[in-house]
Amino acid sequence: MEPAGPSTSPDRARRPHTFAALGYRNYRLWFAGQLVSLFGTWMQMTAQGYLVFELTRSSAYLGYVAFAAGAPAWIFTLYGGVIADRMPRKTLMLITQASMMALALALADLTFGGLIRPGHILAFAFLLGIANAFDAPARQAFVLEMVSRRDLTNAIALNATMFHTATALGPAAAGFTYAAFGPGWCFLINGVSFLAVILALLLMKLAPAQGERRRTSAAADLLEGLRYVRRHTVIRALIVLIGLMSLFGIGLYTLMPAWAVKMLGGDARTLGLLQSARGAGALLGALALASLSRFRYKGRLLTAGTFAFPLLMLAFAGLRRLPLSLALLVGVGAAQILVMNLANAIIQGRVSDALRGRVMGLYTMAFFGLLPLGGLLAGSVAHRVGEPLALVLASLALLAGAGAIWVFQPRLRALEGE
Repeated sequence: MEPAGPSTSPDRARRPHTFAALGYRNYRLWFAGQLVSLFGTWMQMTAQGYLVFELTRSSAYLGYVAFAAGAPAWIFTLYGGVIADRMPRKTLMLITQASMMALALALADLTFGGLIRPGHILAFAFLLGIANAFDAPARQAFVLEMVSRRDLTNAIALNATMFHTATALGPAAAGFTYAAFGPGWCFLINGVSFLAVILALLLMKLAPAQGERRRTSAAADLLEGLRYVRRHTVIRALIVLIGLMSLFGIGLYTLMPAWAVKMLGGDARTLGLLQSARGAGALLGALALASLSRFRYKGRLLTAGTFAFPLLMLAFAGLRRLPLSLALLVGVGAAQILVMNLANAIIQGRVSDALRGRVMGLYTMAFFGLLPLGGLLAGSVAHRVGEPLALVLASLALLAGAGAIWVFQPRLRALEGE
């Protein structure tokens, strides 16, 4: 059981079930700080993508940047999980968040000085990927230090809502800021935004750390987790599904800067609107799932999402009008969050507590580890056959994966939630 104390004692004021985690002071601090920081992160990501395309006019280079940002996940994420169990997670996150702030401010300085080059952006993306590889395991494990186990699922759902609120607002703000003042201001705003989450962490009152735990070697623990996933077919299928989403679904977002200019004849503002439409859909999907947290037929809902996502991507690939494109992206965002959040919830509901960290580590590796390959693949294919055909091929691959899971894992769609 989690220790009693400030981190797991809700305030007396009762909140609706959908927002139960906000009854905890530490979680409210986290939610507010992360919301501001993620807003800045999405401003930087949107501006960075458009700046890369503006400097290179190359869809392939967009893939290179996505690859550089995600590649550190292969090398450092599992070790980051080990570190998160060997030092206070709050301390680790203060280090990682301060590192990300320094990188954003350095990128802004180069841009304001007119010195920025594509190679610089590649290097910064790789360094940011390293910081994220250490930050992500600590961030996921930190939730139980802020709320009780009873409200853990609600906190995870609200984390998704927070993330996609920033996704809906940040890119649009980046597009207009980029067009009006230039990319340097987007990077500077992101750097300053990290102060919010750093301050939130410093203000938290956490329960005292528990005593030392008996540890086996990292290699032995990892092998045990791999064997566990291999034996549990539903968990294995869900991790494979998340890997497919990362490998082929990421192409839509990697190619968005090129799509805004070449397919829709727009500029940075168009890119911001496209990204925000996808984020708005994801936010709506996250809120819907929070309200449906006790919906019985979770397997059927997940299965519907696995088909809806690629079908909506396929429809988007044929559009050349901005209003219809925005409407389709709202649906794409909702379908994506439906699949990702339900897969996460189903895995967490079935894995034993003793193996939760390692299984979720594999889940995280399937997601973040294949993102760079997906970005590289999307950029390379688009460079050879064009962006529309690249999206069509990715959509067909996802449909094939959904069909295979439908045929070979009928237990998955029969799952019922608690």
